[in-house]
Order: sequence, then structure tokens, then C-alpha cells
Amino acid sequence: MTPPHDASDPVLDQLEALDIEHEVMACDPALADTADFCAAYNIDPADSANAILVAGKAREGEERPFALCLVLATHRLDVNGTVRRRLGSRKASFAGADETATLTGMQIGGVTPFGLPDGCTVPIWIDADVMARNRVVVGGGSRDRKLLLPPVGLLALPGAEAVNYLARLVPPQPSPEV
Repeated sequence: MTPPHDASDPVLDQLEALDIEHEVMACDPALADTADFCAAYNIDPADSANAILVAGKAREGEERPFALCLVLATHRLDVNGTVRRRLGSRKASFAGADETATLTGMQIGGVTPFGLPDGCTVPIWIDADVMARNRVVVGGGSRDRKLLLPPVGLLALPGAEAVNYLARLVPPQPSPEV
């Protein structure tokens, strides 16, 4: 477990409040994007979970629905199937970088379900394959750190649930012939 921290930090504060076993991993912000991070820090992409904000199309007179989805880096989020249906929306898409930053207070490459700002009450959907891992790396709230934790810790979050078929495994691409 990471030792207590000095300054107020919503991400670390929530991890401590929920008593979630975790390790904070320093990260070069230039290497925060998943593929770069995994390659630079020797992390198996199957042990890296991306937090992706998805937005549904709003119905007339209603607010736009959102969900924060966690999927392994080896998987592709089923935005137009499972996610869209769960949002109850006709259409769904990845939220853009600006929209993600506005809603979560975090930049892409550092988004985590921990320490979301007050008023951000989006559901947190975790692909069932994430839950099958022993430990996963997730964003740390900023591009300069990641969190390593057992996936069961994700279920301690308010509004979090494991979802079957939220994402699908992406078959490995063959190496180009030289």
C-alpha cells in the first residue's frame, strides 16, 4: 500500500477512504498514452485498463447521458452495442478531450474513476475481463502517474459495476513482413 500523502489529492484521498490496496507508479507525461506507457514501463497491455468517457445522444429536453467505461488495452469498447443500449441512447460516441477534461477534471492519458469531482455522478462500467486480471494499471488522475491495484478495488467505487461484453478482445495484428 502506498504511504499516506501530505497534500489534498482527490484520487489518493478516495483510494485511502475506500481502503483500496494500491501502488502509485510514476510516469513520464509524454509516455502516458497506453501503448507508449506499456512499452516504456514493460507492462503487459492485458494488465492495463483504459478509462474511457462515453457520451450518448441526448433526448429532447434531457441531459446528455455519460458513462465512464474501463476496458483492457487489448480490448475494444462496444460503443455502438452494449454501451449505447445501457445508456438508453440512439447513438453513443467517445467523449472528446475537452468534454472529458470538463466532466472529470482529468486529461486523457490520466483519466481514472477515482477522485471524480463533486457533481460528476456518471456510472462506472467495468468490462468483466478487467475483473479477471490479478492486478491492473489504471490512470492516476494526471498524466504523470498510474495506479496499480487489484480490480476488485474498482467495484468499491460508488456507481461501479462489472458488465459482461462491454468490450471485445482485439485479435493481435500479425507483424509486417520485412
